[in-house]
Amino acid sequence: MKTDKPLKEEGHNYHVETSSCQRNHNGEFICGDAFLSKRLKEEHRTIAVLADGMGHGVKANVLATLTSTMAINFAQEHKDAKTIAEIIMQTLPICSERKTSYATFTIVDVNDEQVNILEYDNPLCLIMRGGNIFEPQWQCLLLEGVDTQGRSREIMTCSFVPMKEDRIIFISDGVTQSGMGNDDMLLGWGRDAYVEFVRDTIRNERYISASKLAQRVVNKAYSNDRFCSKDDTSCGVIYFRTPRKLMIATGPPFDKSKDSEYVEKVKNFEGYKIVSGATTAEIFAKHLGVEIKDDYENIDPSLPPMSTMEGVDLVTEGVLTLNKVISILANNNAATISFGKGPADRIAEKLMDSDEINIVVGTKINQAHHDPSLPVEIEIRKSIVKRLVSLLESKYMKDVNVEYL
Repeated sequence: MKTDKPLKEEGHNYHVETSSCQRNHNGEFICGDAFLSKRLKEEHRTIAVLADGMGHGVKANVLATLTSTMAINFAQEHKDAKTIAEIIMQTLPICSERKTSYATFTIVDVNDEQVNILEYDNPLCLIMRGGNIFEPQWQCLLLEGVDTQGRSREIMTCSFVPMKEDRIIFISDGVTQSGMGNDDMLLGWGRDAYVEFVRDTIRNERYISASKLAQRVVNKAYSNDRFCSKDDTSCGVIYFRTPRKLMIATGPPFDKSKDSEYVEKVKNFEGYKIVSGATTAEIFAKHLGVEIKDDYENIDPSLPPMSTMEGVDLVTEGVLTLNKVISILANNNAATISFGKGPADRIAEKLMDSDEINIVVGTKINQAHHDPSLPVEIEIRKSIVKRLVSLLESKYMKDVNVEYL
């Protein structure tokens, strides 16, 4: 019988997936909400912030961006909830007409043992434990030393130990207020209907990703507004789940005696396996006793074709292909990226679909890459791997481990 256990009891065998979806106020080219997330690898922490700037357009975006940046920096420094809120409130001005803050915000701080949430005037976070609503013990704290001038002095906080298949959904009020004024929802969609929608979505698709759930919520709010958003609409989702793993083996080992160890490492890996490099593929084919077969159906005119090999999921050329993978990932983002059918696109797509990425790098120098007749942009393998790792960790928040042989 399967039972849920706190994540800290499972040897950290989980992944914290963080994603968001946003839609601008109708007629605006920029969203007045801001979503930021950051992974602190050394501390095993993930911090996500959603800030809602008052109004819409550029001014709202500037206020929301300022708020979310301060919030994520203060949370990173382990400041307590009241201190974070008080500093932000002292920094943000007050609207002279509405007597409200120029921005509201939600901070979710996830570490190895617990989740800490701080909310100021955003709709209260929804926490789902599987397909059921989980109600943590929320506390209401009063801010001190803040000139409120009529705005709220209350912040809501809670802490809890997460379990696998938990989800934290946090939204701007553009979600719950969507549809306001329509004949069928004069007062807007409302929290109850929103919660019911999220619960039904998860029960119908038990393993729905964070990104897809965020998109579903925002798209539903958009349809409530009859496809003409009356406010900036944002949804952030954090999902605790089993990690998807991938390994890339590229380059022959410095010492030929390490070839068999290299092959066994990949062979025994439980996850998606990619071999990148012609010489590397030949080492694997020899030790596994299999054939390499070229695949001419899905090609990229700028790259050698990919191949197939029993025991490995994908085989490609090395340096040129990895360089193009970096280009694809650097020039796109997770929300808008689309993939072609070539080898670099296949690798990039699998990298985006994976959480824990292991790269095994052979350090034998390929003399072809030092040929002065080759283009300047062709770099040695170790340099390419460093660029790829930096991109995956900083831009896409992936867990990446590199081993050199």
